[in-house]
Amino acid sequence: MEQSIDQVFKALGDPIRIQIVDTLAKGSVCACKLLEQFQITQPTLSFHMKILVSSGLVEAIKQGKWVFYELKHDVLKHIRHYAFQLESTKQNHIAICSCK
Repeated sequence: MEQSIDQVFKALGDPIRIQIVDTLAKGSVCACKLLEQFQITQPTLSFHMKILVSSGLVEAIKQGKWVFYELKHDVLKHIRHYAFQLESTKQNHIAICSCK
């Protein structure tokens, strides 16, 4: 993965960005449609999209004067693998304490 997992989780640390990711899970979306759906200003959308794109979770695709955003599925697979490793580690973990 190009970016580290902590950057992805940090990017997902805002409710608006979570909603944007939920929207993008349905497919590629034009920036103008995101503006309509979330009723936020263009600078606010740009701020959130910059964070999502720089985290590696979202890709910006310029087509003419329009920008479309879509989720990067390889990053989603990496997150799923990471979560699976956490879960399997927990199931195989035995609590050990060396406190006296």
